[in-house]
Amino acid sequence: MSDRFQVLVKDVMAKPITIAKSAFVSEALEKMLGEGVDPLIVTNNGTVIGTTSRAAIAETLGSRKTQALKATSIHVANTVEENFTSAYPDQSLDVLVPLLQHYKLVVVLDAEHRLIGQVTAGDLLKVLRPAGGITEIMEPAHTIQGEERAVHLRRRMLDGEIDRFIVEDGDRVLGIVTETDVAKALHAFKDLVEGTHQDYRIRNLLVRDIMSAPLISMDADTDVSDVIDLMLKKNISSVPIKQNGKIAGVVTRNSLVQAL
Repeated sequence: MSDRFQVLVKDVMAKPITIAKSAFVSEALEKMLGEGVDPLIVTNNGTVIGTTSRAAIAETLGSRKTQALKATSIHVANTVEENFTSAYPDQSLDVLVPLLQHYKLVVVLDAEHRLIGQVTAGDLLKVLRPAGGITEIMEPAHTIQGEERAVHLRRRMLDGEIDRFIVEDGDRVLGIVTETDVAKALHAFKDLVEGTHQDYRIRNLLVRDIMSAPLISMDADTDVSDVIDLMLKKNISSVPIKQNGKIAGVVTRNSLVQAL
């Protein structure tokens, strides 16, 4: 982008999407899914105190401490990640790149430190595209069998800091399962299953029961801009990449920002 240095934060920022810390996690998750955003900015009396994400909500809903509670009775305050970053509207676009390489969201504040906007990887990728081919940008593809229990999936996500798995049946690809799928499944169980039965039912939930299918993938020779356009159009955070008919890796919004 030739005029990259003339583009400012205010030119790419979006309207901030917030949730009060006193709200319930059910409301936060519904807003995330409805608005297609992750994370949400958390406020207390209008002041930004942190963010909450689908991963944080899934972790809270899956905790033994909340086992007997419904999602409609657990407050967002229990899921807040207080470590967040910010920028100002008149700063150069380039200030966003290193920030979004470490955070999923940048809070935009005015001179009086009032919240006026937000920038995510998706906002940045609308105006800035990495050079190079897909194979240079993609991350390793982690796989899991569809018959695995969802509790084992969640443990692998937490222990390995992995936010998505390609779901397989033997060598056949079935779909993909992400933090969002886990959060949605746990939310549904919290609301539909009585507390005394939740632990048993969740432990018998299989990966194939909560995965997203069919899998949306692209070939390794596809132009990077086409992959980004697909992500933005479908509002998805990753695209598996096929090479010689097999999954070779995954391009994510994070891997794209890391390549800038």
